Amino acid sequence: MTTGTPQPPIDTSRPQSARVYDALLGGKDNYPVDQAVAEQLPDEARVGAVQNRAFMNRATAWLAGEGVDQFLDIGTGIPTAPNLHQIAQEINPSSRVVYCDNDPIVLRHAEALLVSRPEGATDYVPADVREPGTIIEAARRVLDFDRPVALSLLGLLHFLPDDEDPFAIVRTLASALHPGSYVVLSQGASDVNPERGEQGADEYRKGGIRLALRTRAEFGRFFEGMDVVEPGLVTAPEWYRGTSAPEPEESGLYVGVARTA
Repeated sequence: MTTGTPQPPIDTSRPQSARVYDALLGGKDNYPVDQAVAEQLPDEARVGAVQNRAFMNRATAWLAGEGVDQFLDIGTGIPTAPNLHQIAQEINPSSRVVYCDNDPIVLRHAEALLVSRPEGATDYVPADVREPGTIIEAARRVLDFDRPVALSLLGLLHFLPDDEDPFAIVRTLASALHPGSYVVLSQGASDVNPERGEQGADEYRKGGIRLALRTRAEFGRFFEGMDVVEPGLVTAPEWYRGTSAPEPEESGLYVGVARTA
């Protein structure tokens, strides 16, 4: 893995969404400011973080089993085994994976832990999702965009309020993909348990992090012009392909996988 970019300093005075997520998963790569936010969030936030990770595992395994061997994961977060490339390369050792995040602590852990199998490749792009053109250009070092790529933005969209036009960001990223590629998304729901969702959003806001929960219909807008694969736009525990069904449980997280035209 190469980045070629100087490592920026880590700001431990303000919470950061990737580190809060790490705290929710019980990780150790976070700071007191991140832990303080995580501790104030409703229990559903911790459950959602685990569900989001499990959905990533199932979706990646299904895509790799379908023959997809290129992955672009934006909003990677702090590495937590099994990571996306480990799942993909277990099925196809030659899979090529590019991770992208804008948190310097993620970069430092990625360089140490996101190590590819010899047959495949991993790379890390230190960039912000709000700069989709920069991400695509950097990802071309490793990925062949004349072939299908699986693009994932997991646990990220609800940190992009509407005034940052996340729908345009996803369209720009998806438009760079070869037909027959896949887009894998998750989004915090505003219409499953509105009261608890608003409580979580308030706690994030107190920490200086804006949270944009969305309805199922709003989530569906991210997939306009694509063919959503079964089982459609569902909550995280309801999504599975080619495996036994996960245990039913409540979830405030919508997920979906779609094929580009």
